[in-house]
Amino acid sequence: MGCDSPPGSVEPTASPPSAKARRSVRVAAASDLQFALQEVADRFQATHDGCSVETVFGSSGNLFAQLSNGAPFDMFMSADMSYPRRLVEAGRAARESEFLYAVGQIVVWVPNASMLDLDKLGMQALVDPAVKKISIANPKHAPYGRAAETAMQNLGVYELAKDRLVLGENISQAAQFVESGAADVGIIARSLALAPAMKDKGRHWSIPTDSYPPLEQGGIIMKDAQDPAAAAALRGFLTGDEGKTILRTYGFVIPGE
Repeated sequence: MGCDSPPGSVEPTASPPSAKARRSVRVAAASDLQFALQEVADRFQATHDGCSVETVFGSSGNLFAQLSNGAPFDMFMSADMSYPRRLVEAGRAARESEFLYAVGQIVVWVPNASMLDLDKLGMQALVDPAVKKISIANPKHAPYGRAAETAMQNLGVYELAKDRLVLGENISQAAQFVESGAADVGIIARSLALAPAMKDKGRHWSIPTDSYPPLEQGGIIMKDAQDPAAAAALRGFLTGDEGKTILRTYGFVIPGE
C-alpha cells in the first residue's frame, strides 16, 4: 500500500509533495505513547511504501505550547483532547481533522525489588512509612500528572503524600524516576507499565478509573502539515483495526468500546 490517505478522508489543503521525495509524517506525541506509537509507526511504515514517521515525545501541555508558537509538526497526538481543540480554535488545524484514538489509565508502579504489597495496599502504598519519594508527572502541563493528583485527592492520600512528590517533566520521566530508584513508587501510565521495557521490571496496581477524570486522548492534523495525505493515512491506520489492536496491547481503552 502506498503512503496515501484512506478513501473518503478529509485532508487539510496543501501543495502535493515531490514525487521523488520520501514522504514523512512529523508527529508531536504525548509521552504515554512512547512505546505504543513506535510500534504503530513501525507497522505503518512496513505497510505504506515510501512513508516514514518521525516522533517527538513530551508532555501534552509543553507540546501544545510549542505548536501554538509554530513548531513544525504535521500531527499532534495529545493525552488531553482539550489541547488539540484549542489549536483548532486558534486556526492552526481544521476541525474535521480531529480524531479520538484512546482512553488512558493510570497505575501505581513499583520495581520488583520493592517490599510494598500493591495488591494488599492499593493506593495506601503511597503513604507507607517506607516510601520517601513518589514520582508523578508535573500536573501543570501533563494530563497524567493531573489525573494522578486528582486520584490521590479522591482516594484520601494526597495530604500525606504531597510532601513526598517528585515531579517528572512528563509521564515518561516520571516512570524513569521510579524505575531507576530515584523514587520508591510512582503513578504512571498503564501503557508504560505494560511496555516491554518496563513490564518485567516491576509490578503495578490499577487505580480505579472513577477516581480521576477520563483521559480522553486524541489528535489533529496541523494546518501547515507538509504532507497532509500522509498524515491522514497515519491517522487512518491508528484508528483502524490494526492500530486499535496495538493500542489495546498497551492497555488503552478504545473510545466507544
